[in-house]
Amino acid sequence: MANLVDFVNNELSTKKDFPEFGAGDTITVYYEIKEGEKTRTQFFKGVVIQRKGTGMTETFTIRKMSGAVGVERIFPVNMPALQKVEVNQRGKVRRARIYYFRELTGKKAKIKERRYKN
Repeated sequence: MANLVDFVNNELSTKKDFPEFGAGDTITVYYEIKEGEKTRTQFFKGVVIQRKGTGMTETFTIRKMSGAVGVERIFPVNMPALQKVEVNQRGKVRRARIYYFRELTGKKAKIKERRYKN
């Protein structure tokens, strides 16, 4: 049974080429929305709180501030409506899941940018 699940995950799933990103990174996700017969592209820009799962069941959670209210959205990596993912800023965090970020406000809610040596 496990071999059949692996076969379906590897052969029948479509792989999307998204850039590497992790917790603490600020990303913009472009996804398609259907309203009646019309479709349009909407984006969601925020900080990645976590990446969870593997293969077909992999998801990532993004958090943004809309006014004074925090909004979180969970996106499956293999969702057909996902069009593009852009990494805006790399974040320097020590944990893979930054749930503590939900309680932070103001200057404490800033994440330092991760710099690379050339």
